[in-house]
Amino acid sequence: MSEKHEDWQVEQQRVDRVVEEINEKEEQLREKVGGVKGEVIGLREDFFEDVTVNMDEPDDVMETYSSIRQQAELLGERERSHKQFYDQLKTLHRLKNSPYFGRVDFVEEGEQEAEEVYIGVASLMDKQDEDFLVYDWRAPISSLYYDYSPGPAAYETPEGEIEGEMTLKRQFIIRNGEIKGLFDTGVTIWDELLQEVLGNNANTQMKSIVATIQKEQNEIIRYDKKKYLLVQGVAGSGKTSAALQRVAYLMYRYRGSIQADQIMLFSPNPMFNSYVANVLPELGEENMDQTTFLEYIDKRLEGRVSYEDAYEQLEHLLTSQKDKEYLVRLNNIQYKAGLDFKAVVDQYMEQLTKQGLIFKNVKFRDQTIVTKQQMADYFYNLDAAISTPNAMQMLSDWLLEQVSAFEQAERKKAWVEDEIQHLSKEEYLRIYHKTQKGNRGNQDNFDDFQLEQQMLSKAVVRKYIKPIKNKIKNLEFLNMTAVYKGLFSIEPHNKPAQWEEMVQQTLASLNEKHLPHEDVTPFLYLEDQLKGTNVYTKIRYLFIDEAQDYSPFQFEFLKKLFPYSRMTILGDYNQAIYAHNVNAPTPLSEELHPEGEVEKLTLLRSYRSTKPIIEFTKGLVTGGEDIEPFNREGERPSLVEAEDAVKHIEAVEQKVHSLQEKAYETIAIICKTAEESRQAYEALKNNLPVRLMDKDTYTFEKGLIVIPAYLAKGIEFDAVVIFNASAEQYKDEIERNLFYTACTRAMHELHLLSLGQRSPFIEEVHPETFVEELLKQ
Repeated sequence: MSEKHEDWQVEQQRVDRVVEEINEKEEQLREKVGGVKGEVIGLREDFFEDVTVNMDEPDDVMETYSSIRQQAELLGERERSHKQFYDQLKTLHRLKNSPYFGRVDFVEEGEQEAEEVYIGVASLMDKQDEDFLVYDWRAPISSLYYDYSPGPAAYETPEGEIEGEMTLKRQFIIRNGEIKGLFDTGVTIWDELLQEVLGNNANTQMKSIVATIQKEQNEIIRYDKKKYLLVQGVAGSGKTSAALQRVAYLMYRYRGSIQADQIMLFSPNPMFNSYVANVLPELGEENMDQTTFLEYIDKRLEGRVSYEDAYEQLEHLLTSQKDKEYLVRLNNIQYKAGLDFKAVVDQYMEQLTKQGLIFKNVKFRDQTIVTKQQMADYFYNLDAAISTPNAMQMLSDWLLEQVSAFEQAERKKAWVEDEIQHLSKEEYLRIYHKTQKGNRGNQDNFDDFQLEQQMLSKAVVRKYIKPIKNKIKNLEFLNMTAVYKGLFSIEPHNKPAQWEEMVQQTLASLNEKHLPHEDVTPFLYLEDQLKGTNVYTKIRYLFIDEAQDYSPFQFEFLKKLFPYSRMTILGDYNQAIYAHNVNAPTPLSEELHPEGEVEKLTLLRSYRSTKPIIEFTKGLVTGGEDIEPFNREGERPSLVEAEDAVKHIEAVEQKVHSLQEKAYETIAIICKTAEESRQAYEALKNNLPVRLMDKDTYTFEKGLIVIPAYLAKGIEFDAVVIFNASAEQYKDEIERNLFYTACTRAMHELHLLSLGQRSPFIEEVHPETFVEELLKQ
């Protein structure tokens, strides 16, 4: 019997013992959960039976209040206990499937025997609660597993550093309590694909190849020095996975001081949020807040102004004729994304503190309560030393006073009496009861009818005035669209080419009460300068994924929204697909960060895709020669050129059928645009069980999908079919990164179907990195 086989047997016996221990703990907890649940139900049902209720005298009222509070506290304590036991049960269930994934043997300095440290997603004690059967992966001693190879090692504790020697580092793949893979290693492997490869007799060379990847990922997970951590990682380098592991690590390391709602992730789209939603719970943590920049914009602008989102902008550019109007739009997008345009907005803001603000008349039933000129006069007569947001708040308070005075006078108008006559029975009774309550104890001094009429008049006018007051409190008296239009009366110091045409194009949209996407961030930034920024003071750590999608202006805007947050900024400049990214810095660029407050890590090794796929895709982008593939075997990407649309669809169907025979869980047919995706879906839906994904898709599901390339960002699929990799679809430089992004979504197989001549990007790739296939007859 080989040594490895003996180790396997011994380790499986230990897993069996741990699972048996978990089963016993589960049984004990179930009894506790059942008992506490019964108590909770009983307390809820009998709540007022166990409470003394007496409201006759003041002392009785206090006794009643005390009795209710005691009963509520008892119920709350029992409910908390129930939740605690239930959470422990969930953790045990997770451990039973895979009790641990790593082991290190550590000999502490001065000791003779090694301590065997098994590491999993949560800690587990033995029956006597004396020894750890499993250590939580974020515990101090677990850092040995991530930070060291066998040899001298150390870890930090509250009492100081513990030094010693690691004599063994072992990794497991355990499913349903059974060891599926086991290997001794010098590095730590997060990725399941790597685990499977190394568990199948991987050679020493392959183990050393992944060492660099894992060391860098662990550095991301545990980094906590400078305010900004930039992670430039090539497609498939594991940057997002490491970032999510980092969230769990931070929540564990700072437990008690950081909660899940103090961490936020800005992800590329809602579907990606669904895609990663289970990662943190799998690591034993609650999920953090997840949002997208688009969702933030929607909350700010919804119902106030029509606007174009980032996908609509990209779709417009990808489907437009490359004419003069297109070039003007491109210049508009790129200029307004930069810090030069932010300087123009700041210059305009300075001007607005002295003159130029445009307000809206405050009106009620065709009567003007306060004119916009009166508002401007009040605002600009305030002390110039007062900040603009404070002055705006003072104007709001003054307006509320004017409206309240108007409201009081309006109660005597004839229309109010008409409204009273048409009150519904429910409204009348509500006001009547309120009248009686106000009249209680004064029956001899008040005329019920007169008081009733006063109350009814007051209620009627308040009903109609309240929406006006709410708008004033929200500072909606400022005509933001008109104020923003005024920005384009300023001529920039460094005026870009085609500035006049750009202004005309912008004003044409604004006159139609529609904000182009390139104007959304400047619009919100200017509004915040005027009204005051609602900053996210609670967020301690902000994660920005796909950071290459953000413009310099957008990033400056985010920094103002999250002034107290440490930021982990992840992305890949080769996947920058938006027009504003062309030849422009992104949040991944150190130049956008304060000197001395930024650390940049670069991940060049890619292991999502097979080596043949990476060898093909690295030839599509500038600097691709630096990408280092992980040596995972697979087939070379294939290319099929079809001469007409009918044969092209047949080729797609044939390819998908062949992939389905291999039982892949996720197969993506990736198109260039949403429009092409809809066309592809209509052509394929009768012969394939395909689902269409668009920007309104909020959940990621396995199976066969059709999806535009820009929505596939950040997601990986077992197999990818590029729907139309032709020169017609992918030829301009602005489309290069989009094509690269689409191709790098594939883990195991990549197939390119071209309607007519192939994309020139494919022509640049070494011909030996892909296979040309003929159409099957």
